Amino acid sequence: MNRSAIPSLVNCLLLLLLAGCGTVVQSFSVIGPNAAAKPFSSTQLYSTTAASNDAATSVSATNNDKELLKRDRYVATNRFTVRPGSSAKFEKRWADRSSRLASLEGFKYFHLMRRVSVDDEVNSGIDPLANTDPFGNYVSFTIWAEKKHFNAWRTGEAFKEAHGGTSLFAFVTTMVSSAMVLKGAPKPAFYDGLLHQSIVPESIPETVDGWRKVEANGVDILPAECFVACNQFFVPPSNAFEFEQRWKNRTSQLKECDGFVSFSLLRRDVKAKGHGIAPMGEEEPTYMSCTIWRDRAAFDGWKSGMAFKEAHGSGGGDGEEKKQQPPTPLWSKPPVPVFYEGTLVISSAEGA
Repeated sequence: MNRSAIPSLVNCLLLLLLAGCGTVVQSFSVIGPNAAAKPFSSTQLYSTTAASNDAATSVSATNNDKELLKRDRYVATNRFTVRPGSSAKFEKRWADRSSRLASLEGFKYFHLMRRVSVDDEVNSGIDPLANTDPFGNYVSFTIWAEKKHFNAWRTGEAFKEAHGGTSLFAFVTTMVSSAMVLKGAPKPAFYDGLLHQSIVPESIPETVDGWRKVEANGVDILPAECFVACNQFFVPPSNAFEFEQRWKNRTSQLKECDGFVSFSLLRRDVKAKGHGIAPMGEEEPTYMSCTIWRDRAAFDGWKSGMAFKEAHGSGGGDGEEKKQQPPTPLWSKPPVPVFYEGTLVISSAEGA
């Protein structure tokens, strides 16, 4: 190996230590003008100056110190750009890893997401993405009940075991393996999960010692086990309160929709610190809506149904209501939809 390449490999793999932290999805379009028909959730506002680190919100409201929404969940993600032709190898590493994730206190849900295009008829396989896209083409996504549970995992023995940190040899092996399949270092990002909704699953995937046991041959990508629809919003701090209120007051019938699994409005935790966490750039969204569906067909069914129209202000009403002007945009640039199919799903018995 070229000696000059060693520092970059070390940096890349040290950042990979955050890979198991887990990400992210409701709407993929803008909030409609008639979005106040009924409350989205009964979640109450919470003080941004709360003393508890777990209860405090992560984004400061600047609208006269109005209170932002209380966090319902904590979501940990890591974004990866996998080299062309290495997707199956990357997924095999995840399938074969040692992890006690599902047995840890506060764990709610995990999956590994691979980015897809909704225009693809088969909706599988991945095209290489440019380095300029911070979301890459894979995302590890974990939902925790509270931030303290995530912090306990990140500083505990289970984290080391999952990331090859039990010995120097195991760590170096992980480093070299990652450098072979990844293009650049992983990019961790953490979020407050707001207005959370989820269903109790009829059945949950079987785990052994806290992790899925799935056969992966390193040649074929793993089967899709869910579909994830995200919408990225670039909301400046001055508009955070009003943006959250629009979501809080909008119509939602997600729990009644066939194939619905989970929803959260994700607010970027800009105060998160730790190895590999870089300041959030202007190219990254401050909020994301994130809805998990049983499969692509369930998502398509929701998108073409009345629940979608009512949630986005196009669900009927009288003529005067239809003539209302759309609300003033609260973002600095248009929302960006992103779609994934998830694999290696792990869920608590209560759901996400």
